[in-house]
Amino acid sequence: MIVVGRNDHEGAETVWLIEKDKGTAVYIKANIGIPEQIKDCIDTVVGRFGRLDVLVNNAAMMTFKPIVDLEIEEWDLLMHVNLRSVFLFCKYTLPHMKNGAIVNISSVHGHQTTPNVLPYAASKGGIEAFTRGLSIEYSPDIARFNSIAPGAVDTPMLWSNPNVKSGKEKIEGMIGKPEDLAAAICFLASDEAVFINGTTLIVDGGRLDIL
Repeated sequence: MIVVGRNDHEGAETVWLIEKDKGTAVYIKANIGIPEQIKDCIDTVVGRFGRLDVLVNNAAMMTFKPIVDLEIEEWDLLMHVNLRSVFLFCKYTLPHMKNGAIVNISSVHGHQTTPNVLPYAASKGGIEAFTRGLSIEYSPDIARFNSIAPGAVDTPMLWSNPNVKSGKEKIEGMIGKPEDLAAAICFLASDEAVFINGTTLIVDGGRLDIL
């Protein structure tokens, strides 16, 4: 397994957790906002392993401003991280895939959202549309393409959300664990999901129903 990120500490921790469960992992440092670093990352993986079997696009950031207060640079940065990175990782990965699987992480915000997070919601809706398009553009012999739309998950991204911290956004219902998403990702990437292609699996503990 290859772990890609720009935070060395978090990358090392992720590798440690994988190896703790008897897996094998390698961390590659890359800023996914820079296209050349994404390409270099894929070239490194192919050079070492010769192919790619599964790609999971999970990078994301949020903004918390009304659209009229949002700087153009803030919009562009979010779209580069959340959406353009998905395009680039797929672009550079697909030539090296055969019978592979790509799982893109969307969000329930791509279906129903809240005020002041519209760029995030738009990027997640874009991910789902992009995923559906890939499933039409490429044969399953190359790869299957699916998205997962999580709800509230117990991660630093949830609890650092200023709307959650202030109580403006109420987290009602179930809160998932990272392991819950991992199980869904592994299922969609596995041969058990060979007949699932071009769709979004909502993994939210009922969150979408109360947004």
